[in-house]
Amino acid sequence: MKLRFWGVRGSIASPGPKTVEFGGNTPCLELRFGLKNRLIIIDAGTGIHPLGNHLVWSELQNGPISTDIFITHTHWDHIIGFPFFRPIYISGTKLRVYGPITLEDDTLENIMSDLLRYRYFPVLHGELTADIEYHQLAECKMDLGDGITLKTKYLNHPLLCLGYRFEFEDKVLCTAYDTEPFRNIFSTDVNALDYDPITSSNGEEAAREENQRLLNFYRDADILIHDCQYTKQEYFSSKKGWGHSFVEHAIDSALEANVKKVILFHHDPLRTDKELLELEKYCQAHLANRSDLEIMVAKEGMEIVL
Repeated sequence: MKLRFWGVRGSIASPGPKTVEFGGNTPCLELRFGLKNRLIIIDAGTGIHPLGNHLVWSELQNGPISTDIFITHTHWDHIIGFPFFRPIYISGTKLRVYGPITLEDDTLENIMSDLLRYRYFPVLHGELTADIEYHQLAECKMDLGDGITLKTKYLNHPLLCLGYRFEFEDKVLCTAYDTEPFRNIFSTDVNALDYDPITSSNGEEAAREENQRLLNFYRDADILIHDCQYTKQEYFSSKKGWGHSFVEHAIDSALEANVKKVILFHHDPLRTDKELLELEKYCQAHLANRSDLEIMVAKEGMEIVL
């Protein structure tokens, strides 16, 4: 299994001189599997634009492009690059796009199609020449063929968002792109007017159960790519409920789940290269002899072979 990061930034693309080293594109990950070099893409943020150009320049000569795209959720930063993915304009391209079922009436196909409407874009979805199929996902286990197994898990985000666990030849890759710790959303203040002891207790238990289910989902992964948009101070001061984790939580989750390597991902758009380098040093200090867990901060262009 091979990984290449084409976009590692969260919320909004942030190009400029202060983000050159780690990159400013929003999420897009290229996966390759086995001798067949099977291609799977996770998310279609702005990083899918350079990936599409690369595929056209380097691989189209070998035949039509065929790939699966797994969308974690349909917030702008994870899908905004889709209209700029060059293979969708090339006849013979075959795309299978997967993503979570949402609570709204819109299907995944409708949501992705809305990106290509005249009010936003000069080309309509119906004018694309690629063969595109859409498949809606819930929590499940799938056989993707070529020896690849996929498991999915709901994360904690304001919109339904899926984590993906790919298993191939005894290697495991997990993603937790947009998530924060599950917490009790009911009042725990015994003096509050809305306090109910049974409801509060049930809320605590539900949060514990979901956090444990996430740890089980990550269990023994070779690589966990985890949301680290905030520091602990930022998260607890004003970011609770925004659907993103703090770096300490990502590391602690990896430790509890016996993960071998955690890659910190979905960087805040205001985080500069200098700050991310300092963050990496801080994270390694936070680990401080607790285990052999390897910590990396995701960079555009970074390649890893499992």
